[in-house]
Amino acid sequence: MKIPVIAAGGIGDGRGIAAAMMLGAQGVQMGTRFIVAEESIVHGNYKERILKAKDIDSEVTGRSTGHPIRVLRNQMTREYLKMEEQGVGLEELELLTLGSLRKAVMDGDVVNGSLMAGQIAGLVKKEQTCKEMIEEMMQEAEELLNRKFS
Repeated sequence: MKIPVIAAGGIGDGRGIAAAMMLGAQGVQMGTRFIVAEESIVHGNYKERILKAKDIDSEVTGRSTGHPIRVLRNQMTREYLKMEEQGVGLEELELLTLGSLRKAVMDGDVVNGSLMAGQIAGLVKKEQTCKEMIEEMMQEAEELLNRKFS
C-alpha cells in the first residue's frame, strides 16, 4: 500500500514547499498564509496582525488540555497562559476561549479573539489572491528544485 505524505506546519513560501518535497512529501498543507488571502472572509484586523507579525509573536496555548494551538500573542492568550500555569481546569479555560475564534475572524477583535497563526506568520508580508500566492510559491519552489537537481 502506498500512502501519500502531506507536509504541514511551518510552510509559508516556496522554500518550505521545496524542502518538504526534497524530504519526500507529495504535497503540503498551508494555513496561515491563506488567512490573509484577498478571498478570505477573515476580518481585516486579524489579517493586519498577521501581516505585522514577527517570528517571535506567537505562543502555544492549550498544552495542559492536550489541544495545543499556536496563536498570536494578545490579552486573551496572556490570560489563558497565566490560567494554565495556575493549573486551572479545562472547563474554566474553555469559558475564557468560548467564541474567541469568532471574535477574531468575524468581529476583528484582536485583543480578546483567538488569532490562530503558525510560526511562519512573520514571513507573510502582503495580501494577495490565492492564485497569486500559489503561482509565486510554486515558481520559487520549482526554481529551487531545478537548481538542486540540475
